[in-house]
Amino acid sequence: MQDVATTEKRTADRPAVEPNKEESQTRLVQFIAGTIVIIFAFFYLQFRTPAILDVDGYYHIKWSRLLWEGLKSGHFPPPFPYLPLTALNPQDYVDHHLLFHILLIPFSLFGDMRLGAKVAAALFGALAVTSCYWLVYRYRVRHQLIWLAALLACSAPFLYRLSMTRAQSISVVFMVVGIYLLFERRYRWLAPLAFLYVWTYSLFVTLVAAAFIWVAVVWWSERRFDWQALLWTTIGALAGFILNPYFPKNVRLFFEHLMMKMTAGDFATSVGAEWYPYESWYLFHSSLVAFIAMIVGYVATGRNDRVRGARAAFFLLFSTLLLVITARSRRFVEYWPPFAVLFAAFALQPLMERARHAFASLPADVLADLQPLLDEAAERPRKKSLFRAEVVTGAIFVLLLVPLGINVYGTAQTIAAEENPFEYRGGAEWLRRNVPPGEIVFNADWDDFPKLFFYDSEHRYVSGLDPTYLLDQNPELSRLYENITLGREANPAPIIRERFGARYVFTDNQEIHNAFYGNMIDSGWAEEVYADEHCTVLRILDERREPPAMPEDEEPMGDQDVPSDEN
Repeated sequence: MQDVATTEKRTADRPAVEPNKEESQTRLVQFIAGTIVIIFAFFYLQFRTPAILDVDGYYHIKWSRLLWEGLKSGHFPPPFPYLPLTALNPQDYVDHHLLFHILLIPFSLFGDMRLGAKVAAALFGALAVTSCYWLVYRYRVRHQLIWLAALLACSAPFLYRLSMTRAQSISVVFMVVGIYLLFERRYRWLAPLAFLYVWTYSLFVTLVAAAFIWVAVVWWSERRFDWQALLWTTIGALAGFILNPYFPKNVRLFFEHLMMKMTAGDFATSVGAEWYPYESWYLFHSSLVAFIAMIVGYVATGRNDRVRGARAAFFLLFSTLLLVITARSRRFVEYWPPFAVLFAAFALQPLMERARHAFASLPADVLADLQPLLDEAAERPRKKSLFRAEVVTGAIFVLLLVPLGINVYGTAQTIAAEENPFEYRGGAEWLRRNVPPGEIVFNADWDDFPKLFFYDSEHRYVSGLDPTYLLDQNPELSRLYENITLGREANPAPIIRERFGARYVFTDNQEIHNAFYGNMIDSGWAEEVYADEHCTVLRILDERREPPAMPEDEEPMGDQDVPSDEN
């Protein structure tokens, strides 16, 4: 039997006056039209470049194809021999994006996997924003189109990162579904949701945090401990770890990687730029709408009563948590901005309902007696009030179009400047044709691995996906790798052959590797076997040769200043 507190709570959540059929149809049309706009926006952004946004997308789509081939041959999950020196070696490999990779399989079957990855990214990004918009529609938040514009205008980095072929878009959908289940108190469904989230992405911890926040909000608003939300979420998460093809390796890798990335201040090795914070001014002006939404939400929440303000209180705590972690690492910027907008929407909703239905709570007989007088005396002021409200609503919508246009245009320009997707194809195809399958290739940058893997999955590589995987498995080898690739080792070729087991070296032609290239050639232990404008392949010799003579007016590259930037 449903308890009284829950019944009262659900009654308080309903609008004071149920919307009529015409209003419901209008909202549905707006939702469908908004969804089309969202899809158009993400396809527009996605195809400003032929490249897959962010290098990890090359790994994700290629691994999805290999998963499909493994399924067809009866090997699931297939082995992952591609990073044998790291924590992702064949014995310890864990696919912590397994369900995401399964969702990518249909797109990996495109004749051009690159195109498939881009279509998937556009659809998943649109689905993430649409799911947030659906919450506005589902809970009948007024001025629906304003919140649509706010979601698309909330942050330029948000639009960019949701355009990547990565799991964050699906992660946002999981968060929205989890919030809906919490609001509807369908707690048992949180278990399968958490289970699937664990199989999809390691940020399932946000769902656990959301459940904890909801328990706290219910206690605050209703003075009761609604423990089931946290219980079922925890059960689902634990089941996702245990009922997993990678158990127990997945538990160990998750906590090891978590501890690596929770390091305060500097990381033990140079990691991807996404793990470092944005410059404060850039984050502020590129996410101005999200910051304004937070301020609006804070002010409006203070005017809500406990019962009707429960959802707003949840979004206050949840979006504030996401803001804090976004301030520490830019890789979380795809989560905070849309939930900041939802915070403002749900915080304003009770105030709008009270203003709209000021007379709804009066007794029916009193309203009947007053109605003739109210109709005659208030008709003209009411029309003026409605006109003013429409003007204000329209003005806010138009104002939001400014940051929306700026963010979409700026993001499109950023995407258009994405690196050439074909820049490593020549070098990778040379390796595939000329180097025996299964050999280790020394890639001079850990973030070159995804593109190399995309074009050449017949060989193994020294470092990839995250430099902490090599550091975690072998700290000494990780430091040696960094010293070699930054040109700090004068005679690196014998070390690469003996310590890393590689006879071939792949390097991009960026300036940061000039010293490394010079050391390899000047040592007499390596020769260039392939080169184009983007990359170079070197072969380590069995016997030392005299290095090529340098022009008298040109200094050896190995004697140049060694750059100290991250690898």
